[in-house]
Parts: sequence; C-alpha cells; structure tokens
Amino acid sequence: MSAVTPRTDKTSEPLTNVRRFDLQRLQALVYKESLQALRDPSTLLIAFVLPVVLLLLFAYAVSLDAKHVRIGVVMESEGAAAHALAAAFSATDYLDARFVHDRREVADLLVSGELRGYVVIPQDFEQRLTLMGSEPLVQIITDGSYPNTANYVENYSRGVVQSWRNGLDVGAPPQAVVLEPRYWFNPELESRRALVPGAIAIVMTIIGTMLTALVVAREWERGTMEAVLSTPASVAEILIGKLLPYFVLGMLSTLGATALAVFIFDVPLRGSLAALLLLSAVFMVPALGQGLLISSLARNQFLAAQIALFTGFLPAFMLSGFLYEIDAMPVWIRAITLLVPARYFVDSLKTVFLAGDIWAVFLPNLAAMAAIGIVFFMLAKRATHKNLE
Repeated sequence: MSAVTPRTDKTSEPLTNVRRFDLQRLQALVYKESLQALRDPSTLLIAFVLPVVLLLLFAYAVSLDAKHVRIGVVMESEGAAAHALAAAFSATDYLDARFVHDRREVADLLVSGELRGYVVIPQDFEQRLTLMGSEPLVQIITDGSYPNTANYVENYSRGVVQSWRNGLDVGAPPQAVVLEPRYWFNPELESRRALVPGAIAIVMTIIGTMLTALVVAREWERGTMEAVLSTPASVAEILIGKLLPYFVLGMLSTLGATALAVFIFDVPLRGSLAALLLLSAVFMVPALGQGLLISSLARNQFLAAQIALFTGFLPAFMLSGFLYEIDAMPVWIRAITLLVPARYFVDSLKTVFLAGDIWAVFLPNLAAMAAIGIVFFMLAKRATHKNLE
C-alpha cells in the first residue's frame, strides 16, 4: 500500500506574511506616485499656481478695512464753526465727503448706493454748540442695507465730530478720563495681516483635501487602483505611498505661500519657521486623511470634488474664523467648528505670524488636528480594506 501524502494548498496560507510592511515596496510606491504627480499638469497647477492666485485675491480683492467710505455732508449752516467741522470731515482718510447745501441733493444718492450715508450740519449749529452738549450737534443718516458699513459711517462721523469739538478752546466739556486705545499684534489694523495667514490655511485645505480626493478618485475611475490593491503591498503601504508625495507638495506650497506673505504682502512672521512648518505638517494629516476618505467612498472625480468642496473647502472658509469670528456664531455652530481642522490651523497661523511662538496656543491646536487626522485615517483604512475584500 502506498502512503497517501496529504495535499498542501499554498493558497490557504494567511496573507499576513505577504502583506507585511516593507520599506522597499513603500519606496517604490512613493516613487511611482511622485512620477504620476509630476507628469500631471493639473496637480502642479493646484499645488503651485492656485495658491498664488488665492493669496493675491485675499490680499488685494478682499479687505475688511473701511477707508474712503463715500458720505455726504449737508451744510445747512454757513457759519465759521460749520465750515471748520466740514474741513475736519474732508481731512480724514476714512471718509470721502461730498459737500452739498440741501439734503435733497444726497437723498437720491443714498438710495442709489453712491453714498453710504450723510451728515447734516443744521442751521442752528452755532447755537447748539454753545449749549455744552445738551443738544446733538449733527444728524447722521446711514444706509441700513449694509449694516457693517452703516456702523462704520456712524462711528467715524461721531469720532470726527468729537475730535473736532475737543480741539476747540471753548465749548468742549472737560473729560475726567481720557482713553488711549492700543492694539496689540496688528497696531496698524490692516485686515491683510489677518487675512493672509488664514488664506494659507484655505490653500492647504485645497491641496490636502481636494487634490488627494481627485487624484485617488481618478485612479478608481481608470481601474489602476484595483491593480495596486491586488499587489503584495499592504494597505498601510498603499495609503502612505499615495499620500507622501502630496504631503511634500503641501509643505512646499506652504513655504511658497509664506514667502509671498512676508516679502510681497508685508505680513510679519514673528514666530519661527520651524513652528510654522510643524503646524503645517500636523494640519496636513487631517487634510490628507479627509481627502483619502472621500476618494475611498466616492470613486468618481466629479462626486469626489463636490464632496471635498462641501466638507473641506466650505467649512474651512466659513467656520474656521478666517473671515467670521467664531465667538459671534450661535452655540450650535460653534460646536460644529470644533470638528473643523482648519479652525485650529487658522488660530495657530495668526498666532505664529502676528504674535510669535506661543506654545500654550499651539499645543492644544496640534493635539486637536492630530486627533481629527487619526480618525480620518482610521476610517479611510477601513474603507480601503472593504474595497480590497
């Protein structure tokens, strides 16, 4: 009798030996992805040209500074004091005054939008001036369809009148307390110095989230992603190999944006470059992880772009404190902002640019960005495992 040798099936062996993490495979994947990124013009445009365009727009087209606001000054009084007050309105850089003698001449201009408000110097201006503040000196009318501008016009007009009155020898009530405001970190009150650091966060969000989502979704469309998943490379190697080139692109874009901010837009970098790079590197973790998760769930480029726009770019633009103060938002919106990585990055960027290396601010923000990034990567790895199965 011949002995029966049990049949061994090599295909039944566990895949853990084949899928063990290997640095040579990782290096090959990084090299392949780097070549693919360098040969794709759209990738280079998003990584290097789009940041320059966005920074130029945010630095020059978007401004929160209220200067040369068009107003009218109705001079119903022809006295010397009225003319002196009118000269004070013409001397300020914040208001661009147009002088008339009848309020009917500026009423239509206010309705048409040519003026944002007007100040009426009444006929009995000199008599009111002698009453020591018991009667208002002027009437201020603003366009309420632009609430912020209306507040600017009112406050600046009040300031001009108060400053002019304080400069008179007589008629000005004595002030027991004199306020001298001092502004820290941005004494010139230039909105550009606050907008440009926040714009860098928007740029990094686009590069990390949208670019990654588009590139990986394109591979799903072309079928090359299945080919990569069928290789002996582990899921961790595939994910890291795909993201490392875009991490490098993001860091290079950060350096370029920082150079533009400092040397072109005159934004001071009071912190260290090392702290800035550390903050940017940690922020790239949730940005890349979110893009990878989107591409794992949406294998179509158009759908991936739409999801990246609504879950990446718009929250970073609206809920990060870049343009709108988070403290002024409703409570439930403020709770949502805790899940937006750009919120912590914008706060850190404004600190490192305008204040310096304040690690009491950096460390909680770094921890929050890293935690959100880990969650995104865990979800993306799980989704990729399901696709592989």
